[in-house]
Amino acid sequence: MGAVSGRLPDFPWDKLPQYAAQAREHDDGIVDLSIGTPVDPTPEVARAALAQAADSPGYPLTIGTPEVRRSVVDWLAGTHGVTGLGLDQVLPLIGSKEFIASLPTYLGLGPGDLIGYPALAYPTYEVGAALVGAKALATDALTTFGPETPKLLWVNSPSNPSGRVLPKEHLKKVVDWCRERGVLLVSDECYLDCVWEGEALSVLHPDISGGSAEGILVVHSLSKRSNLAGYRCAFVAGDRDVIAELLAVRKNLGLMMPAPQQHAMAAVLGDEAHVKEQHERYRARRTTLRAALEAAGYTIDHSEASLYLWTTKGPDGPDCWQMVADLAAQGILVAPGAFYGAAGSHHVRVALTATDERIAAAAARLTPA
Repeated sequence: MGAVSGRLPDFPWDKLPQYAAQAREHDDGIVDLSIGTPVDPTPEVARAALAQAADSPGYPLTIGTPEVRRSVVDWLAGTHGVTGLGLDQVLPLIGSKEFIASLPTYLGLGPGDLIGYPALAYPTYEVGAALVGAKALATDALTTFGPETPKLLWVNSPSNPSGRVLPKEHLKKVVDWCRERGVLLVSDECYLDCVWEGEALSVLHPDISGGSAEGILVVHSLSKRSNLAGYRCAFVAGDRDVIAELLAVRKNLGLMMPAPQQHAMAAVLGDEAHVKEQHERYRARRTTLRAALEAAGYTIDHSEASLYLWTTKGPDGPDCWQMVADLAAQGILVAPGAFYGAAGSHHVRVALTATDERIAAAAARLTPA
């Protein structure tokens, strides 16, 4: 029997240690802007809720508590204008990555099935397809599918890595295209609360979905919005029948979000004050880092949302690995765009998730004397 890992692409972050080692040699230490892990404190509202629910001796339910599902429904309605969802259209997740990687398995997809995802994409979409032996196609154009019909189509707006926000007219066309063909559309919306320019809408917004969740799932995470990456709090919501099938499968697998985390998730979804506070931290870091990169001769593409600056020196400039090396020589570690597909070969992804002091250090190193 062949090892399952043999089906999967190389883990991209295993290619960065040599550059990290170089960056650490800087006299003032490394500024790590590669992975994008939150560094600011977990909000007090989450910590208090976790402590309050710490006495939790029994098994939680896969479906989650009514409290946590109600908090999701109310948050989607109050913050993002998504109306009409019932409590049976929500499932809590143990972080969004496990769900994204495992969804093709839950849906029973396999060899002969086609899964589509964006040309610039979070690598886990491809991992999920590879895990079940399905065919995967990275494209931003629906016409690329030709006569083939995917079983599952991922969209990601705001995008990781580019921060691009898809217009609602485009998203509506994707919804209509999928419904006409019976394709399950899954929208990764983990950065929907991290918008700097313009507006980003959920695919479940009535202007896009027509007020129906038929054929649609949305995935959200609290890792970046609420500094809860260590809590593994996320959820999926949407099509009632698909959610019911996911619940049936996940119950058999014993996939249960711990009860204290459910309580914390409900608490933070009901509190916008900490979100605004964190948003302003990131806004200030973004302003500082963007100005420094542009002063150093880089161009920022898209990046109207998310927690990254999609950075290049143009198609005729150095490739992504050369830029990684150049920045590592300045003690700054970033992610090469190639991690996210061939379309990223002349970009690097620069994260905003570092302390104010480290962002200032990066800016000082980048700014010409």
